[in-house]
Amino acid sequence: MGLQLFVPTFRVDECLQEIKECLEKGWTGLGFKTVQFEEEWKKYTGLPNAHFLNSATAGLHIAIKVLKMKNGWGDLDEIISTPLTFISTNHAISYENLKVVFADIDNSLCISPEDIEKKITDKTKAVLYVGIGGNTGEYTRVVELCKKHGLKLILDAAHMAGTRLNGEIPGKEADVVVYSFQAVKNLPTADSGMICFKDFENDELCRKLTWLGINKDTYSRTSSKGAYKWKYDVEHLGYKYHGNSIMAAIGLVQLKYLDQDNSYRRQLSVWYDKNFANWSNKIKPVMVSEGCESSRHLYIIEVNNRDELLLALNESEIYPGVHYRDNTEYEMYLYANGTCPRTHYLSGRILSLPLHLQMTKKDVDYISDKIINYSK
Repeated sequence: MGLQLFVPTFRVDECLQEIKECLEKGWTGLGFKTVQFEEEWKKYTGLPNAHFLNSATAGLHIAIKVLKMKNGWGDLDEIISTPLTFISTNHAISYENLKVVFADIDNSLCISPEDIEKKITDKTKAVLYVGIGGNTGEYTRVVELCKKHGLKLILDAAHMAGTRLNGEIPGKEADVVVYSFQAVKNLPTADSGMICFKDFENDELCRKLTWLGINKDTYSRTSSKGAYKWKYDVEHLGYKYHGNSIMAAIGLVQLKYLDQDNSYRRQLSVWYDKNFANWSNKIKPVMVSEGCESSRHLYIIEVNNRDELLLALNESEIYPGVHYRDNTEYEMYLYANGTCPRTHYLSGRILSLPLHLQMTKKDVDYISDKIINYSK
């Protein structure tokens, strides 16, 4: 197997007990456990609303769709986003016929407030902020920037389950926050996500849109009384984006261990930091921003010969990853190529090292030694 980038850890017996309850009750779809998980997530994060979905990609799309509908945005209005992210971040903007305007990144690999300000036009409606690797970057400055220019703020928190900023779960300042519970995330299920709108009205609309535009879900129809409980209306052209109780059952168990698991990820990162401390001229870890207690979904280093190093590590059965390729190099976003030089430069130099709960200090030391020896 070697040392893989991600290996999720599941509390198998506890997960099976939660799933068994769904099977015995005969309720595996929307409702039951999804409702429980939403309530637990609101308690954990302090966010006012939470809706469980089948993926974070669905969440990002619905976030933008709801804001577009509620605020009367037109086709080809603009959202400023980062080019250093998984492609679904920017596809979500394109799904709604809005234009992705790319702003460059800073040292934390998060979007730069300075470059956001340069890219604002009279067509700009929102900023989409990605907390890459669990880092908060200059999030608070971006919050202020959005207030100053009257822009909506969408927080792509796919990597941020459990991240805290100055002791608080970030996102209460945003119009909407989207989390990922995909198979290798810090809170892994098989695939699912959570969308958390600031406003209750937006949450309400979102719930209809994720259930095909239907105005009553099957769970509430089952628990209501009367001859017409089957009768519903279809108010919108919606999607089949809601989550199910099997995924929520796994999520409920994983949530109990999230802070403990993230604490161990931070310990692994500290060991990496110590190993690379004397090699800063060759190996430069991406530092966590001040005040940020990162989920540490990723441990990223910047090196000179990234692609050669990657191949050399593979030969030693170490399998790192790259997060991410500059999105403006993809065919459909080539119109923005050259607009974010720092992203272009760094995306050819960054490497994500193995970081998961089944690793030991010995594993970290082995990986570090291989990287240091190659760098010599």
